[in-house]
Amino acid sequence: PFLGRSDQDKRAMINAMGPLWDGNEVWLITAGGVTFAAFPLVYAVMFSSLYTALMLILFALILRGVSMEFRGKVDSPAWRRLWDTCLFIGSAVPALLFGVAFANIFQGLPLELVGQQHYFRGNLFTLLNPYGLLGGILFLLFFLVHGALWLAIRTEGDLHQRAVRTAASSASVLRAIRI
Repeated sequence: PFLGRSDQDKRAMINAMGPLWDGNEVWLITAGGVTFAAFPLVYAVMFSSLYTALMLILFALILRGVSMEFRGKVDSPAWRRLWDTCLFIGSAVPALLFGVAFANIFQGLPLELVGQQHYFRGNLFTLLNPYGLLGGILFLLFFLVHGALWLAIRTEGDLHQRAVRTAASSASVLRAIRI
């Protein structure tokens, strides 16, 4: 909603990511499979602890894919606006929640050992603590820089210039917080 000023800009943005967006699902499945194969106990505890966050990420990625497919199906500004909003949500939510998940993993999940089993003592709101939310914002900034650079590579003209400025300003925020 910030870079695409015209319908032509938004179409160019979708075309820039269109051929590659399926990669999200592939690397998520691969990461889960590798974690299960290498560390089955970690997989069991981590995936059950982060189940709600991971399901929200999955639903957001599905929404993202559906919005790219449905946006051009009806020639109506309201229809395109709806799917543009869904595309934004389907892109922002995974970035934020991946950051929340990783920040909580780095901080340490609230686990309790009962016998031989580890139990997660919390819920999604436990994960949305200040440290987790800062991690989510950090990932959102990382993904914003990455997406803006990709868009700058794949486009030209005014949209290219806006993408370069967005990448530079987002990167300067990351530099300001010494990342």
